[in-house]
Amino acid sequence: MDQVKSRREIYSAATRAALLEEATALFAERGYAGTSLEDVASASQVTRGAVYHHFAGKQALFEAVLDEQETRATERIIAAAASPDAWEAATRALDALLDQCCDPVYGRLVWLEGPAVLGWHRWREHEKAHAYGLVEQFVRALIDAGYLEDRAAESLVRFCFWMLGGAALALAEAPADDKPRIRDEWAYLIRRAMGGLGTMGGLGTTGGLGAPQGQQPGLQTPESHGRA
Repeated sequence: MDQVKSRREIYSAATRAALLEEATALFAERGYAGTSLEDVASASQVTRGAVYHHFAGKQALFEAVLDEQETRATERIIAAAASPDAWEAATRALDALLDQCCDPVYGRLVWLEGPAVLGWHRWREHEKAHAYGLVEQFVRALIDAGYLEDRAAESLVRFCFWMLGGAALALAEAPADDKPRIRDEWAYLIRRAMGGLGTMGGLGTTGGLGAPQGQQPGLQTPESHGRA
């Protein structure tokens, strides 16, 4: 049986949640460099000491914010990708990821502030636990289902991750009114690229990925999902 949380534990958890919420808003609005721990403490209506009770410093707080953003995004993408068919799941995941990248808070924190604050190598390690791992999961599923050849798999995962990263960065940098166009352009380009890697010799005229080896074509194409 789970132990009943004490009033102190409940208060501590609520304080941490409030700090993360206010830090997320401030980092997204002002950037990491323009936000101090005093700003976060003031917005959360706690002392600076309370901030240090939960986080070792500003970078630790930022990493916690980043982790929360990535965890929530991963949960949304996995939920959207629910399908017994690997290609259908992958295309749904792609659409969910691109939609997520249109969110200005996620885009700025994960794809703009993240690499600058953590440094290239630390940010890459962080992504391996989140977006990179998710990409690997979908690529491996496509290989196992026969949609992609089991060839240079590790490099293929990297290729797909950086292709999706290019889309995420483009959307993070884009003005709000230009995001829908850029989102649809990247959706089209990524589908074309993945279709070209398919086991049935590419896209043909449909823009979709070829059927798995040993199966007849008939899988829905990206166009049938309402995407360019």
